[in-house]
Amino acid sequence: MKTKNRPITKTKTFTKAILGEFIATFILVFCGTGAIIIDQQTQGGVTHVGVAMTFGLVVMCLIYAFGTISGAHMNPAVSIAFVLARRLQKGQLLRYIGSQLFGAFVASITLKLLFPSNLVLGATLPHGSAMQSFLLEIILTFFLMLTVLHLVYQKFSVESGLIGVVVGAVVGLEALFAGPISGASMNPARSFGPAVVSGQLGDLWIYLLAPTLGAALAVPVARFFHPKQDTPSESVYEPILEEELR
Repeated sequence: MKTKNRPITKTKTFTKAILGEFIATFILVFCGTGAIIIDQQTQGGVTHVGVAMTFGLVVMCLIYAFGTISGAHMNPAVSIAFVLARRLQKGQLLRYIGSQLFGAFVASITLKLLFPSNLVLGATLPHGSAMQSFLLEIILTFFLMLTVLHLVYQKFSVESGLIGVVVGAVVGLEALFAGPISGASMNPARSFGPAVVSGQLGDLWIYLLAPTLGAALAVPVARFFHPKQDTPSESVYEPILEEELR
């Protein structure tokens, strides 16, 4: 039913999308890095498998919760790739990234208050050479973004019940095997919050640059397989910007 007295404008709906990105990224970082912190605090009570499952499951849940509100990017690299794929307007990008980074920062501040003795706060750190983690993060994010774009181009939606499961499974899979080496960030916001709050800034450049490159590289590859999708069109990952909701 349309509301004549209080129409839902594009500005108001976009504000909801930005707030959705803030909340979703907060929950992602709070649960994901919180699992790492609790695993450390309990001497392996969560386990590496548990941490990987936490990241995969929280991503899956957040896609279903916020997918039709903001697209549930929760990731600046994903938002940048969607601009390149013409699925997100350029003018929306900075506010998307800002809300994601702020959500991650607030989540890490909250975890610091809860676990003041933890010095790293789940920050992603390379366990090997910087170049090894850099290349690994590019490949991991390429795989993740390519999967997302294939699903979007094939018209899968949150309502279909599949997209959250698949994307969450990819995140969990990559965290499962690559986490012990690079941290399997695939997400500049996920790495930004813990690094800034804990002061672990030395290797942050890896996790800001590599996921962005990996996600961007996925765009032309996805277009090669789906050449008819090279024009802007409606997708589940775009924010809903209708003038009025019915």
